[in-house]
Amino acid sequence: MAEERNKIYFASDFHLGVPDYSKSRQREALIVHWLDSIKEDAAELYLVGDIFDFWFEYKRAVPRGFIRFLGKLAELSDKGVKVTMFKGNHDMWMFGYLTQEMGVTIVSDELIIDRSGKKFYIHHGDGLGPGDAKYKILKKIFRSRICQWLFARIHPNLGMAIALGWSGHSRLKNMKKEVFLGEDREWLVDYSREILKKEHFDYFIYGHRHLPLDIALNESSRYINLGEWINYYSYGVFDGNELKLQYFKQ
Repeated sequence: MAEERNKIYFASDFHLGVPDYSKSRQREALIVHWLDSIKEDAAELYLVGDIFDFWFEYKRAVPRGFIRFLGKLAELSDKGVKVTMFKGNHDMWMFGYLTQEMGVTIVSDELIIDRSGKKFYIHHGDGLGPGDAKYKILKKIFRSRICQWLFARIHPNLGMAIALGWSGHSRLKNMKKEVFLGEDREWLVDYSREILKKEHFDYFIYGHRHLPLDIALNESSRYINLGEWINYYSYGVFDGNELKLQYFKQ
């Protein structure tokens, strides 16, 4: 008899596609193994951005590869697991393909949910908080309909080559680990504390930072960063009572 589906899983920053095909395929196999391990007790799965190091959906073409990962997502969705995927700064050009093919819900910015009496604020984390003005401008440009329409006019062979060259500047390209800056300099911590001045949340969940973190913001609120899957293989799981950071090992 299968276990009751009562857990909610969160993961982010798989960056499938980097640093090269071979290492990406190895990481994809690990991710598929993890997804296989949660398929019996997962009620919901939230993939909080930068799942792909690059993604663009042409009207009749999508990026090659990742077929085992996508197949496993389809399997989970067919089993009744609710799958939600956030647009990150590397894969913001997701439109209707994943929804049509496997019922995945796509979220562009923040998502607020209530589960078992707990309130969650979920966002990839890019473009939030003070600073980073250059990226915030680029994000508005890249997300504009005009930019998307113009890019779609480029032949997929050329378009993918340009985009993959751009994404090759990823912070994870060289497999380096991020360094904790201290609570007073972690901008997503500051951003979460500003929100708490106006509205209560039990959990703030982000990706983007590439560093698994669990920080108490006050007596009842916590900041969770999900880390990434090149160095840490970290994820969050909520069992109805508490959200915990965990690390996947085969």
